[in-house]
Amino acid sequence: MTNDLIEIRWHGRGGQGAKTASLLLADAAFNTGKYIQGFPEYGPERMGAPITAYNRISNTPITIHSNIYYPDFVVVVDDTLLESVDVTAGLKNDGGIIINTTKSDNEVKSLLNNYKGSIYTIDARKISLDALGKYFPNVPMLAGIVKISGIMTDEELIKDMEGSFKHKFAKKPEVIEGNMNALKNALNEVKKIN
Repeated sequence: MTNDLIEIRWHGRGGQGAKTASLLLADAAFNTGKYIQGFPEYGPERMGAPITAYNRISNTPITIHSNIYYPDFVVVVDDTLLESVDVTAGLKNDGGIIINTTKSDNEVKSLLNNYKGSIYTIDARKISLDALGKYFPNVPMLAGIVKISGIMTDEELIKDMEGSFKHKFAKKPEVIEGNMNALKNALNEVKKIN
């Protein structure tokens, strides 16, 4: 096991884009020269059902091909999951968790089973509505995990996502600017809880 391997677990609900965000992160990390894995855990996917996705990112080839049980970082796309899923299960204390929430710091802490690592919050709903006029939390959460994990610089992420969005939204260029604004705004909105 190399020290530079970063493992991330995503918790979201079907239709919120957690799987898409984990794949976008994998692509962006790959484009900065890293070795990557990005994969969802499939269960009975339904809109609104809890889903899990994973990333492994490393500077050296990755030889592990299992689920991630002891992640360095956890991304929670939907804070209602805090009450039904043990999002901190196996989460390393020297890692961190980022949660899309408007709950108070104390409320968030009380839902995390006395997790001792770094806790970050972001209001992905507000960022998304301001930038896109619709609620798509995945792009702000992608920015959030890059910010707290240091996988790449903000500039590398912005440059890569610009290219990715131009390709992905070639037939809908009007949504590129909104997504870029959501990404850039989110990089500045990550808040650490003390």
